[in-house]
Amino acid sequence: MKHDAHAAPAETARVPAQTRSEETAARGSGYAAGTPSARGEHTHSERPIPQPRPAVQRASVRGQILDALRTALVSGELAPGEVYSAPALGERFGVSATPVREAMQQLALEGAVEVVPNRGFRVVQRGARELAELAEVRALIEVPVMMRLARNVPAERWAALRPLAEESVRVAATGSRATYAEADRAFHRAVLALAGNEQLVQIAEDLHRRALPLRGARADLMSDAAEHSALLEALIAGELDAVRALVTGHFADAR
Repeated sequence: MKHDAHAAPAETARVPAQTRSEETAARGSGYAAGTPSARGEHTHSERPIPQPRPAVQRASVRGQILDALRTALVSGELAPGEVYSAPALGERFGVSATPVREAMQQLALEGAVEVVPNRGFRVVQRGARELAELAEVRALIEVPVMMRLARNVPAERWAALRPLAEESVRVAATGSRATYAEADRAFHRAVLALAGNEQLVQIAEDLHRRALPLRGARADLMSDAAEHSALLEALIAGELDAVRALVTGHFADAR
């Protein structure tokens, strides 16, 4: 970009930008049409954009603690009905109480814990009825979507999800509830993402988190994972009756 020989030195970058009346006057004189500002380019009168602050690193720590707390909840390390304080958990994870408190507040929004004033956070204990209700809501959302996708998504796109189904089977064999919960979430997210509706995916994921913990026995995890593989093969083959039976049964088993 060329500059006029009499242009002000770089120190004038702090000068405020033109007012609306000045800008209008410049356009009216014909001067603005050929200036860099008229083409959307930078000018010396622009205010500098402040650099991001180091708070990004703290957000990263909070995210790591959030993941660790979710794992501890699913594995049963943080027991339902028990109250945990942010300082104690911070000491446990080797961080200050602040990122723990922020992560716990997010878990409270998700319904995994509840705030106990002046004490900390209590892990929510879900009864059989509540888990059955959550499974029913998931079925009401996911079954119709799955049937619509079964009619419209080509076989090759379903086949591309095989690695996720296979991963859930592999993880289930380890008996780790926390690791399987992530593999299960990834499979369901990938399936629902084919609908192209991010709001649907987010709501389904929220329900998935609320429905945890999963049934604990290794055999139960393996049975759940086997349903993923069977469902995917039915989708690839275009067997709509089998798809309906499998996806309906998948949520019925969770009740």
